[in-house]
Amino acid sequence: MKITEAASERHVLAVMVDNEPGILAKITGLFTARGYNIDSLTVADITEDHAVSRITIVTNGPPQVIDQIEAQLERLVPVHKVTDLTTAGPHVERELALIKVTGTGDKRVEALRVAEIFRAHVVDTTTTSFVFELTGAPEKIESFIALMRDLGLVEVGRSGVVGMMRGAQGT
Repeated sequence: MKITEAASERHVLAVMVDNEPGILAKITGLFTARGYNIDSLTVADITEDHAVSRITIVTNGPPQVIDQIEAQLERLVPVHKVTDLTTAGPHVERELALIKVTGTGDKRVEALRVAEIFRAHVVDTTTTSFVFELTGAPEKIESFIALMRDLGLVEVGRSGVVGMMRGAQGT
């Protein structure tokens, strides 16, 4: 099923799974086999005994496709729970990016000025380059990168989205 841009919606899924070899391959294989795209994927061990991992997946599709993805994920044996943060209620999304910019003179000064506005931190510097660390919503990171393109953008590394429900309730 081809997904049209007009009907496509962005969704953030939090998937709790047993921390075992091959689970990530099973989940990405489910997406690949059905032609679904993964825009962002992060995985981390979340329990003290290392038994459970949390996988955060950002994907796009019409509501019926997102429902189908959730249902198929829930059927996988090592999956404990799937939560669509986008529809579950207010949530927080953050991403980390490292952005390398080169330049001298006015471009160097402007890059530092823009970084200050975005609250980016300089984590490495030479006489001709900076590496900025920036955390925030994906839209904030996209805006910063767009501005840095004209100022000497060389390289970008992004962690992917991590999301969590707001308030006292857990996913």
